[in-house]
Amino acid sequence: MAETPALVLGIESSCDETAAAVVAGDRRILSNVVLSQLDDHRPYGGVVPEIAARAHVSHLDGLIRRALDEAGVTLAEIDAIAATAGPGLIGGVIVGLTTAKALALGAGKPLIGVNHLEGHALTPRLVAEVPFPYLLLLVSGGHCQLLAVEGVGRYRRLGTTIDDAVGEAFDKTAKLLGLGYPGGPAVERAAAAGDPARFALPRPMIGRPGCDFSFSGLKTAVRETAAALPQPLAEQDKADLAASFQAVVGAVMVDRTRRAIALMPPGSPLVVAGGVAANKHLRARLEALAAATGVPFVAPPIRLCTDNAAMIAWAGIEHFRAGRRDPLDLKPRARWPLDAAAAAPGAKA
Repeated sequence: MAETPALVLGIESSCDETAAAVVAGDRRILSNVVLSQLDDHRPYGGVVPEIAARAHVSHLDGLIRRALDEAGVTLAEIDAIAATAGPGLIGGVIVGLTTAKALALGAGKPLIGVNHLEGHALTPRLVAEVPFPYLLLLVSGGHCQLLAVEGVGRYRRLGTTIDDAVGEAFDKTAKLLGLGYPGGPAVERAAAAGDPARFALPRPMIGRPGCDFSFSGLKTAVRETAAALPQPLAEQDKADLAASFQAVVGAVMVDRTRRAIALMPPGSPLVVAGGVAANKHLRARLEALAAATGVPFVAPPIRLCTDNAAMIAWAGIEHFRAGRRDPLDLKPRARWPLDAAAAAPGAKA
């Protein structure tokens, strides 16, 4: 008789999405409920940690009930509870992890604390049979890293940003150009109507040894270019600057990732994950790179690129299968690098 796949409840609260999901070990996502706080933070042009933490407190219990109801299961039928234990905004992490501890204690279920970055890193294995090792480009508002994913819990960092994360650069560019919040989708929308060749922006780190990134100088160049144009900026100027910025980011990603591919065993898949992986231009550039270098390309569906609880539940399943369980005094962590041995110039995790 076939073994029943594990059922794991996942909880995510590391930033400005409150999320709960139920995922089965055979890759079925039985529910994946995400409550966005965009409207709460939009007036401030960015995430306000105190507002985010309060929203998690207000909504998480109801989202967990909804996730269980949509999955058609009770808490008693869940095999383990997985929650983000870091890195992230510490107030939000505390809310999610404390809730998971209470549920685990009350229901007598194992607790698994998940590294939020590992949730992104393992998402490709939720949607496809992706073997280890693979190269992961992790790009989000707070992170920009190239990692060799060698197994569950085994990560080797090949490159990281030395200043801004790429998502942060998108957000700051959007704010500078008055494109709205959140910045990533706003820049992508504006760029669709722009000329990416109009402005000769710098292409930081391209051609340099290693796999590190830098976006601070590019952000400064966008600001200086915008300041030199007639004010207020015309809509076409904004679109052309957005398109030029996005094209440079794509070129930088391709250059850095090409170098990392050369450091991996031949044929290792290239995987892109994180919120910025939802950008269609960047996906297309990376997919073309994979084709040119002869490696498989895997990008999770856009709904699984941004923060969600299904990825946390799946990472929990991977660890549950490996026999890992965490104590109820597990501590939340604001910082938690996947590769603890790596040097951390400018690292955000």
